[in-house]
Amino acid sequence: MKKGGFHSLTPVHDPAVFVDKDGSYYIFGTHMTAATSKDLRYWEMFADGVKPENPLFSNLFDDKMEAFAFCGKFNGKAYAVWAPDVSYNPYLEKYVMYFCTSGSYIKSSICMAVADDAKGPYTYVKTILSSGFDADTADQTNLYDVIGKDADITRYLKKNGHYNNLSWPNCIDPNLVRDRDGRLWMVYGSWSGGIFLLEIDEKTGLPIHPEEDKKNQVDPYFGKKLLGGGHKSIEGPFILYDEVADYYYLFVSFGWLARDGGYQIRMFRSKKVDGPYVDMYGKTFRRVNHHDPYGLKLLGNYVFPSMEYGYKSPGHNSVLKDADGKMYIVYHQRFDIPSEMHEPRVHQLFRTANGWLTVCPFATEGEMLCPKNYHEAEVCGTYYMIEHGLDISNEIHHPVKVEFTRDGRIVKYKNQNAESTDLTLSSKLVGTYKLENDSRIIISTDSIVYDGVIVQLNDEVGNPTMCITGVGDNQSVWAVRYQGE
Repeated sequence: MKKGGFHSLTPVHDPAVFVDKDGSYYIFGTHMTAATSKDLRYWEMFADGVKPENPLFSNLFDDKMEAFAFCGKFNGKAYAVWAPDVSYNPYLEKYVMYFCTSGSYIKSSICMAVADDAKGPYTYVKTILSSGFDADTADQTNLYDVIGKDADITRYLKKNGHYNNLSWPNCIDPNLVRDRDGRLWMVYGSWSGGIFLLEIDEKTGLPIHPEEDKKNQVDPYFGKKLLGGGHKSIEGPFILYDEVADYYYLFVSFGWLARDGGYQIRMFRSKKVDGPYVDMYGKTFRRVNHHDPYGLKLLGNYVFPSMEYGYKSPGHNSVLKDADGKMYIVYHQRFDIPSEMHEPRVHQLFRTANGWLTVCPFATEGEMLCPKNYHEAEVCGTYYMIEHGLDISNEIHHPVKVEFTRDGRIVKYKNQNAESTDLTLSSKLVGTYKLENDSRIIISTDSIVYDGVIVQLNDEVGNPTMCITGVGDNQSVWAVRYQGE
């Protein structure tokens, strides 16, 4: 097999995907990076950096911009501008960007800007939400405009008058979702108090602040709490509504985003846009001591034999449902190299029989599920199988070399060297598999039953593969057979 590394050097972090009316794909990322593509695989950057010459903005450095006045500079250095989200607003007849600025890990604001073209320039309009204020700086935000100028704000503060970041969100990472009734919502938040949801008035692009409902954890300023709290790692929320499954899927990232931070993508689902969002065990994640068991872990650190080095810390994703109905997860990826270099990646998502979603192991190239039913003789052979587990750690999950036999067994090879030609089977039975209709497969190991699909595509360096991807018990499994091996 051929070996290779990552295929693109387009450094867009926290990529939010958007498809324009002409079919062009865009991703917008942290530090006001942006790129465009025609095939979701090769991206061309057209904006990079929080600097006056960035074509995305016309007035980003306006001294009167209250978001920067409140947040100040990040670590005393330069403006921190994170995670923009772009969509077209038919009422305003504008492209609307929501982005966030930060002055610390809790002092942040979500801002709104508009443009006549997806590529900009965007004009700053308003700061719509802020976090990290204290008793002395709350009047520098729009808090009193929303809850009343004489309102008691002690609910947002600790006893010392500082912001209560264990209960309330860090106002970053905004993304929009439209529910089945056509209403527009913004999901946002990070670590601190967790992930929150606010309805958006599409005619203005501004939040619709709700009435307080303590029982259902609805706050009149921040909206409804969905997940997280207690400053556990969770960020980069994105909600996808899938009409076919009739579920809302909430994607989040656990861990720390650096190469050795154990960053990873988890998923919850709900029948309602405002939750409750639960995992495969029917559990949600609020304030707990350890949150690694919660949420379906779609992918984390991994490596396959055709890769020159491991892939690490995938996260902060968005999701695109394309015109043909295919669904793609878009995220940034780091690598097992002495660098924080990263790139955006786009992998196809597939529905499983039990109504969850599973990720294809390799970057998309237009692959489709085979319309026919597979036979064991077509599927059997040597595979490299990875179980992603539930850990939030720096560990790279290496594949186990196994044989999918014609009689439905999965047996481990004695020699686990990927380059070895020794194909002697051990007595170790890893599990069993059963083929279902429509490219579907069930893999049963000692303790987990994975519900998955079979898909054929080339890996990133051009090796033709047969891939199995599935989910079960909040975990994911991938198995790759290099055709011709």
